Amino acid sequence: MDSTKKKTIVISVCTGTGGVAAGGYKVLETFHRILEEKGMKADVGPRAHKVGCRGFCAKDVLVDVAVDDQVVTYQFVTPEKAEKIVEEHIIGGKPVQKWQVKEDYHAFNSKQQKLVLANCGRIDPESIDEYIASGGYKAVLKALKMAPEEVIRVIKASGLRGRGGGGFPTGVKWESCRNAAGNVKYVLCNADEGDPGAFMDRSVIEGNPHSAIEGMIIGAHAIGAGEGFVYIRAEYPLAVERLRLALDQARERNYLGGHIFGTDMDFDIQVKLGAGAFVCGESTALMTSIEDKAGEPRPKYVHTTDRGLWGKPSCLNNVETWANVPLIIQKGHEWYAGIGSENSKGTKIFSLVGKINNTGLVEVPMGIPLRDIIYEIGGGIPNKKAFKAVQTGGPSGGCIPASHLDMPVDYDSLYEAGSMMGSGGMIVMDEDTCMVDVAKYFLQFCKEESCGQCTPCREGVTQMVRLLDEITRGKGTPAHVGMLEELSHMIADTSLCGLGKSAPNPVLSTLKYFRDEYDAHINDKRCPAGVCRALTTFTIDETLCTGCGVCARNCPAGAIIGEKKEVHHIEQDKCVRCRVCYEKCKFSAVRKN
Repeated sequence: MDSTKKKTIVISVCTGTGGVAAGGYKVLETFHRILEEKGMKADVGPRAHKVGCRGFCAKDVLVDVAVDDQVVTYQFVTPEKAEKIVEEHIIGGKPVQKWQVKEDYHAFNSKQQKLVLANCGRIDPESIDEYIASGGYKAVLKALKMAPEEVIRVIKASGLRGRGGGGFPTGVKWESCRNAAGNVKYVLCNADEGDPGAFMDRSVIEGNPHSAIEGMIIGAHAIGAGEGFVYIRAEYPLAVERLRLALDQARERNYLGGHIFGTDMDFDIQVKLGAGAFVCGESTALMTSIEDKAGEPRPKYVHTTDRGLWGKPSCLNNVETWANVPLIIQKGHEWYAGIGSENSKGTKIFSLVGKINNTGLVEVPMGIPLRDIIYEIGGGIPNKKAFKAVQTGGPSGGCIPASHLDMPVDYDSLYEAGSMMGSGGMIVMDEDTCMVDVAKYFLQFCKEESCGQCTPCREGVTQMVRLLDEITRGKGTPAHVGMLEELSHMIADTSLCGLGKSAPNPVLSTLKYFRDEYDAHINDKRCPAGVCRALTTFTIDETLCTGCGVCARNCPAGAIIGEKKEVHHIEQDKCVRCRVCYEKCKFSAVRKN
């Protein structure tokens, strides 16, 4: 035991939402228990602590064991494996090789550049001391010695753009808010991320909440605000818990409250829980919700930087944007502007989900080729299927086809391709994805989440869903496409808020790049991907069927007949076209028609 006390040993267990769901807390408890049983208490020997999301969520629970800075990373750790890691690695000195991460883990991280996420997998998100030890709150001390105008100049020179949607220059927004009339001003943090498949802001708050808090303090100093709000959805219980704890810790240190950091500045932050309305991610709807009114957008003929929350000048940025601010102040605008592409500086966090081998959270420099994200970081498409498209920007984004794999991923390129950066969701699709069905899915989402205030969005999107549904059921005509295009442009031109204006993007982008699939549905009454049930039949290739019976055993409708080791057949009048036989067959004998 004496030999271990001579070494610095740190065990870091992923306890982001993915890690917790995989059993991260039980793994951490096991490490604590075994270390104590072995007489290796944290104050004299190895230290086991929680960290935020490590990014490669598909490998959770991820655990780092650092012995004198020699780090070994384990994947799929369970309480039972934790016991053996203590015995063989920490006590015995020999890492357990069979549980260590493989090449795909290193490939996943090789082309990333973690700035905002740098501490998410290293420090305890519930410890302000660990944040301070990593350099936290040094930037705000530096900023408070600068004139507000100088802070704004630095942010403008860095090229930082808002990470929550349209990519508006952050420094310009801050300057507008500072110059607005009035003594009462607010800084707001949008953590209401509601896009399907998106978990960027949630992971930052779960893994390093003080980074966003520090950014908001700097922003408040620059703008002249005395109060801030974090608007976060109640469906993020772990993030809410850690955010509130971080705010309490900051108040105890006098980093929030009256005369913060021993200066004349008074500033505090409150948490406001959202009820899950997607429209409340829109700036004016978010502010009306904070005011305890119905979360409905307002016309933007007056900017929120002039008249926002309670009619006062308000500056709204999302979690990732605020978390970038301390880095820029501490390291300088030249450093930050040296990362990324010409008009898109810094890095961007994406949630990489869908038909991709390496699902998880990634942070990459702006301008990285899409191919690198899909194939180098993401590890390509499962089962060697062909890549078809990636949907970016949430429900209001667009679908980018395989022909654009070499495009740089930044604000301008995504916009030119008919999509948008949005908050950073990336949903990958393979050859078995029906793009008409994808457009219908996202339009259905927008229909259900519409606030209903304006007729173009409320009625227009409803009619688009109806048209898409008829196409996927084999009832479409060439006129349907014309009506979809006409409605898309009308909704984009006349909707009240940005969410309504961008709702048609999935339809416009799929019509642009996958018109042949619309034509097949309408003219041939066929779904090329075999997804739309009304347009798809399944048959069994007699030359490939081995009679194993797997398809028959899994068929929910009893539509497959055949004796063991004999060719099977599908009775079409019973088939419900659920695709189970197609997915279960190991011999590719089931055909989509």
